Amino acid sequence: MKRIAVLTSGGDAPGMNAAVRAVVRTSINRGLEVFGISHGFLGLLRGDIIRMELSDVGDIIQRGGTALYSARCNEFKDEEIQQIAVKILKEFEIEGLVVIGGDGTFRGAYALEKHGIKTISIPATIDNDIPFTESSIGFDSALNTVVEAVDRIRDTATSHERTFIIEVMGRDSGMLALYSGIASGAESVLIPEVPYNINDVATKIKRGIERGKTHSIIIVAEGVMSAEKCSKLLSEQLNIDSRISVLGHIQRGGRPSSKDRILASRFGYEAVNLLLEGQSGQMVYLTQNSIKHVDYDTVLNHEKKIDISLIDIINELSI
Repeated sequence: MKRIAVLTSGGDAPGMNAAVRAVVRTSINRGLEVFGISHGFLGLLRGDIIRMELSDVGDIIQRGGTALYSARCNEFKDEEIQQIAVKILKEFEIEGLVVIGGDGTFRGAYALEKHGIKTISIPATIDNDIPFTESSIGFDSALNTVVEAVDRIRDTATSHERTFIIEVMGRDSGMLALYSGIASGAESVLIPEVPYNINDVATKIKRGIERGKTHSIIIVAEGVMSAEKCSKLLSEQLNIDSRISVLGHIQRGGRPSSKDRILASRFGYEAVNLLLEGQSGQMVYLTQNSIKHVDYDTVLNHEKKIDISLIDIINELSI
């Protein structure tokens, strides 16, 4: 193998740049030519491919987002479109591809692998909803961002004796909401994986008020409902002064945590080594502080289970 390429796709996540840096520098140190593909699979179809040098990834390890940019490309599900991508890769004499992203990104990589392109995937999503890996790139950074925001909001909630409903990202996965709820001491957390009962949330707030509690923090994943709807439902149950806060895309941006930088560097390094060993159709993942790899079929046919027992911890500690 003489030439490989790297791309980032789907939603951006803090630490993607650290992974790109690791892929580029490991490749060059191994005597490979390495290319960067801008704007994910969409850029691949446009032939937006440039050769990368060591200096191209200097001073990006600390930056959020992705220096290679990202984009959605729904048309990549079409086999004819995939064939165009294969043709372009062959025109550039690229023999291996490292893709960085989430579930949709892996499906694109899997399609290319079936067409004879050697691919290795790196999990990067703030939702941390990729099976097998204990953590995906970006989750720790996003978690820290949410916890810091909730800490700040709690200061105001305490000062004004109010209930705050905070909406965090997570359409299908409540991992970010659940972990931030524990770390910030939230009174209640609503996640997609567990059916909610607004009466239970209202009852907990009411019991707190009866004990003299003057403020509460409710964290709701966007996949359950909006913060606005949650506030409306609670106001029908209780006569409280509540406010809403939607954290939005600040959860994706910002400097990656040291944990994400290290994880991304390990993933990128391992991805290049796997390609050089002749491996293909594999995702790297973290388990018990070791980097392993698993085939796409297995990854895409499994669902990451959230630890529902963590809800019990929140309920016990937020009395």
